Amino acid sequence: MTAWHAYRARWRGADYAASPEPHALELWVRLRSPGPLDGFEEVEPGCHVRTVPAPECESLHFVTVVCHWRGQPFQVHDERDGRLLLEYLGGSVVIARELGLERVERGVYRRWAPRAEAGELREEVIPVIYRN
Repeated sequence: MTAWHAYRARWRGADYAASPEPHALELWVRLRSPGPLDGFEEVEPGCHVRTVPAPECESLHFVTVVCHWRGQPFQVHDERDGRLLLEYLGGSVVIARELGLERVERGVYRRWAPRAEAGELREEVIPVIYRN
């Protein structure tokens, strides 16, 4: 896995890596493809982009990777040398301290943990709701 959190859009029956792009009157979505496609512009080698109004997309989601570590829920932010950077999702300061997590800002606790100790990594898919 390389993207621990990213946007994904479905447009004309295909899924694309995406990023929302707010405009003055509506939301647009930048669709990315590794290969050339009709209407997509190559912005760098291996990256072709097309921007479309969000209502043209069949769906738009924010995707994160989550897991459990020592029985608690975490979001994965990075991986290095077989260790995952985990951010606590449980909301309990007491538990965060018991787990030896580092406070990086108010209410945000993280820790590097061996990947082998993390429970099953899975994608959590959250629909992005937009209105015209």
